[in-house]
Amino acid sequence: MPILRLNAGPEGLVLHGSPAPALPTLRNAARGNGPIIILIHGFKYDPGTPRFCPHGRIFGHTRHPESAYHTQWPRALGFACGHADEGLAIAFGWRARGNLWRAQRSAWAAGVALAQAIHTIRIVAPRRPIHAITHSMGSEVMFEALHHLPAHAVQRIITITGASYASAVKTAMETPAGRTAELLNVTSRENDVFDAMFEKLIAADVPQDRAMGAGINLANAVTLQLDCPRTLGALTRFGGHIHMPKRRVCHWSGYTRPGALRFYARALRHSEDLQLQALQDALPDASAPRWSRIFAMPHMPSDLLGWQKTAS
Repeated sequence: MPILRLNAGPEGLVLHGSPAPALPTLRNAARGNGPIIILIHGFKYDPGTPRFCPHGRIFGHTRHPESAYHTQWPRALGFACGHADEGLAIAFGWRARGNLWRAQRSAWAAGVALAQAIHTIRIVAPRRPIHAITHSMGSEVMFEALHHLPAHAVQRIITITGASYASAVKTAMETPAGRTAELLNVTSRENDVFDAMFEKLIAADVPQDRAMGAGINLANAVTLQLDCPRTLGALTRFGGHIHMPKRRVCHWSGYTRPGALRFYARALRHSEDLQLQALQDALPDASAPRWSRIFAMPHMPSDLLGWQKTAS
């Protein structure tokens, strides 16, 4: 069973499209071999609404005709390819429609359900590595789950243009589960408009806090700014051949950009070849300032200004 489709329902975990109980199915699926990678979508999806169901779009097998930015995550991450060691993908759905405040509350509830799923896997298969990859507000689901998990529950987390405040990330990564996990914070100045909207609409608990797109400074984290040529050049040393962006504003290019999901698959499946310290040493020390893809900031360092012109 290379792909297991789970949803966070009102009463906890449910199987997508099946009345069978979720936990026995999850226990059975977890007894296999290979890595377990949890896929978590972001805002505007809802597994209970066919038109917006992530299992028929980014978690599906075929291109959805109504989704302009559709990319099938499971196959791009190495699942359903017929390989004996491909492991298990858990496509995790949650109700992310409505306004941002409602979606954030739903994400927190979904995080509790996700923690239950990870607990179940750990009991059945304590030696299997568990990783997670999220987009947008899916980061809130994963970071909430860390608050309900023990140390070593999750090995590596990739957040693609995450919709979380930096302080919330720091708090989650200081939990027992967070301290023993590694975080790859994928950002892009293409997402600046969406980061600014998040900060405008969702009140921060910490004054002057910024969305995680501004960068995360933690010993067990690294920020990958995918519209920075120096970053993309450094990633080629680790087998990452990701195309430069073609848009100034885009919320989805972190996974639709050619080469991006292939690199994430490598980062999750072959972490020994992409060690965190090596990534930290190879990447630029600081992210470009917000709006640098739209405006040439007067105070921008000349080297960053140069790559901004090239990227635009």
